[in-house]
Amino acid sequence: MITEQQLMPIGKFLKTHALKGELNMYIDIDSDFLSEGYPLVVRLDGIFVPFYVATARPKATFTMLVRLDGVSSEEEARKFVNHEVYALRSDLAEFLGCDEEELEDDIENLVGYKAFADDGTPIGTVEDIDDSTENVLLIISRDDGDTIYVPAADEFITAVDDDARTVTLSLPEGLVDLNKKNEQ
Repeated sequence: MITEQQLMPIGKFLKTHALKGELNMYIDIDSDFLSEGYPLVVRLDGIFVPFYVATARPKATFTMLVRLDGVSSEEEARKFVNHEVYALRSDLAEFLGCDEEELEDDIENLVGYKAFADDGTPIGTVEDIDDSTENVLLIISRDDGDTIYVPAADEFITAVDDDARTVTLSLPEGLVDLNKKNEQ
C-alpha cells in the first residue's frame, strides 16, 4: 500500500481533453518524467493508486495532455479531474539523480512550519512561498497580524526540523520589524 509519506506532489489534473481519455495536466517538474515509465499516483476513494502514462504531449509551458493506461474515454478520465498528481519519492530521486533526503530540501515543504530566530524567539508561521520571481520569499504570518517577507536563501535558513515542523532563521537586524504596521 502506498502511503502519503512515500509521495511528493508534482501536479494536478485540470480537465478532460477531447473524447479519448486525455487529461490536461499541470506539471510542476520536468515533463520528461512522464516519458520515463514512472507511475503517476492519484488518491481515489481515499487510497493512493498508481497509473502509468500511455501518452503524454506538451500543451503549454506548464501543462501536458496525458492519457493514462486503461483510461480510454472522456467519462473514465472525468474521475481524475481536479485531483492532485503525486510521484513516488524514490522515483523522483532516481529521475533527478539525488538521494530521497535531498528532496526534503524543497522550499515548498516549509509551509505551515513555525519560524524562530537563532536565539529561539518565535517569529511566526510560514503561510506561503512566493516563487513568482527569481528571489523566492518565505511569507511569514506573525501572531500580531503582521506579515513579513524573508528571502529563502541558505544564509538566512540555518536549520529545518521536519519532525518538529520548525525552521530557524538567521535574519539581518531590523528585517522582522521592516513590515510593521505604523503605530498611531
